[in-house]
Amino acid sequence: MNKFFSVILFASLISSHAFTAPSRTASPVKPFSGRVISLRMSEEPTTSEVAEPADPMDAAMEEVNEGTREQLEKMKRAQELREQEVFMKKSTGKHICTNCDWEYDETKGDSMMIGGMIKPDTPFAELPTDWRCPVCRASKDAFQEVVEEIPGFEVNQGYGFGSNSWTAGQKNLAVFGGLGFFFLLFLSGYAMS
Repeated sequence: MNKFFSVILFASLISSHAFTAPSRTASPVKPFSGRVISLRMSEEPTTSEVAEPADPMDAAMEEVNEGTREQLEKMKRAQELREQEVFMKKSTGKHICTNCDWEYDETKGDSMMIGGMIKPDTPFAELPTDWRCPVCRASKDAFQEVVEEIPGFEVNQGYGFGSNSWTAGQKNLAVFGGLGFFFLLFLSGYAMS
């Protein structure tokens, strides 16, 4: 019986607080940080009178706790690193026609084509302006340069023993070629015995 009265008392306390209106407290008002400029109809504002608008991010950063501030700084640093992630592009010396996919190779020229007058080792930039594709007769503007992307950040390309500026194919050849060489060297040790 005693438990029954305690349950009823607890339920009445909860119900009495459930239907009361919450107290309304005034939220603190922040003071205006900018300057008020009063102008008359005949006056023009001068640059010294016009206040620069305050950066809303600065005001927000003052209100943020230390953990959130560190997180925002890390996000800002990560964004800076993403912007530095620019891969260097290396020209292959080839240009491809966007109309017919014929490829102009600077080392070959177009003298192997019928009516071709461009000798080998002629850069694409030095071709005459009236030069046309030998296959579809498209103008020089219809050609796109074929480039290779060099893996790694562009800011790091000057470091190392020159291998940072290698293309992905050159790096693969060096790695797997070195592994193949050492495998053959290992097998030659068995041939000596």
